[in-house]
Amino acid sequence: MSSFERYLTIWVFLCIVVGVALGHVLPSVFQAIGAAEVAKVNLPVAVLIWLMIIPMLLKVDFASLSQVGRHWRGIGVTLFINWAVKPFSMALLGWLFVGYLFRPYLPADQIDSYIAGLIILAAAPCTAMVFVWSNLTKGEPHFTLSQVALNDTIMVVAFAPIVGLLLGLSAITVPWDTLILSVLLYIVLPVIVAQILRRLTDADRLGAKLQPVSLLALLATLVLLFGFQGEQIIAQPAVIALLAVPILIQVYFNSGLAYLLNRMSGEEHCVAGPSALIGASNFFELAVAAAISLFGFNSGAAVATVVGVLIEVPVMLSVVWIVNRSKGWYERGGAVQTSATTIKRV
Repeated sequence: MSSFERYLTIWVFLCIVVGVALGHVLPSVFQAIGAAEVAKVNLPVAVLIWLMIIPMLLKVDFASLSQVGRHWRGIGVTLFINWAVKPFSMALLGWLFVGYLFRPYLPADQIDSYIAGLIILAAAPCTAMVFVWSNLTKGEPHFTLSQVALNDTIMVVAFAPIVGLLLGLSAITVPWDTLILSVLLYIVLPVIVAQILRRLTDADRLGAKLQPVSLLALLATLVLLFGFQGEQIIAQPAVIALLAVPILIQVYFNSGLAYLLNRMSGEEHCVAGPSALIGASNFFELAVAAAISLFGFNSGAAVATVVGVLIEVPVMLSVVWIVNRSKGWYERGGAVQTSATTIKRV
């Protein structure tokens, strides 16, 4: 690990501060950058995400994708967390914190809208940034790509019914343009570009050269995301801090549960890491678009999804740190599991 990577937490903190400050001092500049979007997908951020995920995708060899089936336990755990746990646990946390504990400190007319935003945020698994988190945990790239593609397929049919069930709405407007464009931008096109580069270059050498670029793009993304919301953060810091509480608990609960279930099943650490991160992260572009289309731009639901955007990167980096630091503990458990299985078979 380079000295730059070793102090990544410091750079993240500085970028958050710089982003909020610039967003407050130069709001018109960030408004112009924020307006450069198609179907609620910000194009400058999309370019930065490309720079982040293509080095990861350079490791994917389609000839080896057939081997992903041996990680069926990790796939099962991630699907269970994403679709059977995460939306429902967030609904419970939203009701507990926003609807009860924090109710006296939040605008009364926005309580239900805040809870709705949290549920929308949790109902859509992340599509793009998980490639970055997986890369930072030395995750199995074929598993990550396959899991993300599978989640996106399920999301097409499951997102609206789950949100509708938890919000008690009979008809959910799914922003299909955002969903389809995001899949194209963050999966299909980067995979095609990465496979072309694999054929034309030495993929390992190019990936190593692009790694610093990937981290710089991550930090630039932080500056933009916090810059977009700089004025709002300064205007209502208490609301944002209170809404962040259930989101933080949700991330650590789901990532920890996925990590433990993978360990108990005997799955490899290179799969458990990305499984935990995919199980905890959110598809914030889709969540923001859905919240705005359902409740309006200035609604509490939109604010709640934006809070998810703001804390996504720093919180997920903390999960990456935990996953990396606990690798020895995880693999000791895996060794015990493997030995017990071998003895039983004998």
